Amino acid sequence: MKLHNSYTNKLEEFKPLVENKVSMYVCGPTVYDYAHLGHARCYITWDVLYRYLKFRNYDVTYVRNVTDVDDKILKKADAEGKTPEEVSNRWYNAFVKSMEALNTLKPGIEPFATETIGEMIDITRDLVNNGYAYEVNGDVYFRVKKFPQYGMLSKQPVDALESGARVEANDVKEDPLDFALWKKDEKHGYQSPWGKGRPGWHIECSAMSRRYLGKTIDIHAGGADLIFPHHENEIAQSECANGCKFVNYWLHNGFVTINKEKMSKSLGNFLTIDNLLEQYDANTIRFFILTNHYRMPVEFSDEALSAAANGVKRIMNAKRTEIDANFDITAADEYKLFVEAMDEDLNTAKALAVLFELANKANKDEPHAFTILYKLASVLGFTFEKQALTEEEFSEKIRYVSAKLGENFSSMEEILVYRKKARDEKDWDTADKIRIAFNEAGIILKDSKEGTTWEVK
Repeated sequence: MKLHNSYTNKLEEFKPLVENKVSMYVCGPTVYDYAHLGHARCYITWDVLYRYLKFRNYDVTYVRNVTDVDDKILKKADAEGKTPEEVSNRWYNAFVKSMEALNTLKPGIEPFATETIGEMIDITRDLVNNGYAYEVNGDVYFRVKKFPQYGMLSKQPVDALESGARVEANDVKEDPLDFALWKKDEKHGYQSPWGKGRPGWHIECSAMSRRYLGKTIDIHAGGADLIFPHHENEIAQSECANGCKFVNYWLHNGFVTINKEKMSKSLGNFLTIDNLLEQYDANTIRFFILTNHYRMPVEFSDEALSAAANGVKRIMNAKRTEIDANFDITAADEYKLFVEAMDEDLNTAKALAVLFELANKANKDEPHAFTILYKLASVLGFTFEKQALTEEEFSEKIRYVSAKLGENFSSMEEILVYRKKARDEKDWDTADKIRIAFNEAGIILKDSKEGTTWEVK
């Protein structure tokens, strides 16, 4: 299996520190708002890597942190008259719901930054004691120039970074490049050797990865926007504090763009996952993301999502047979092609082509084709099961359709009887209005000789 290491900028054979075991850390969300399509790309990408490593029989310890102490959280808490905990808990729960809706697996360990403050203080203290950091009026800064390898990940030499650094008139740092490990904060802070304060963003991930995975880990992944300064700073502080290599394989996914601009909250051009799921199902969003290589930028458009929806239909509409749980797929040619594609730096586009071929074979009743398709599609996180609706969600859809038709139906059965009567009387206009109303509500009606069935989009 070969992965593109962002640090060396090379495709490298993957060899974990311990045979058959993988330590994997992914930078998680800062929980202060809804997750957007950019987050979906990041977490679906690493969800697929996690699934694939397990599929290849690795014992994976997957850690994805939650940043629940941050300037944005504190600002929102003050604006809303709430505690930071209330804000972070609300948006963490919203994030979890979005991830579940996208069918991403929950990480094995999901630590909160506020639960690891002690580890952050320990690392910061070690850096100060070893001369890699210094305190000024309750703030603690890392001395960037004490770490000769700084800039290796982002391919930016220190002198180039230095020439572009901004110098503030009241800057108390020894050097403009130095970054905060600890920030003075009398209002929301925690007790520390430097007074009340809170951690800088970068130290959080160094502390959580060390606590749960050790000083050196196999894989550290995240979005390309984190390469500098976040991941660059993680490397500097971790390697200076621990005295050893921090990460063996750095992996980064590309941006989602709209009109060639990165999707982000700061630019105001983002689509929340929840809004997107009102128009497209999780399989379609996943297909859209996996059609493109994870390292490349992907341009969002309704046309691209519609094309993805058609691609999903080719797979989901394959003729289904009973899954043979005991069938060994490893001898199948399609399995070998799938593994070859995924071993090529997660070439999901090639892997999807294998699924298309299996769907064609399933439609031709070739033995075990659907079993192989089902198992391989699951590795990419596709689900053949339609999402179940709660009773209240279902009732809302019935009310929506009733309102569109100017009627007062109480059940699905009642509406289908009404529609059958319209069809029997060749009242196609009414029958079509009902079908369209259901489609708008997220339910597809399917007519056949045996009658009308329905399914959730």
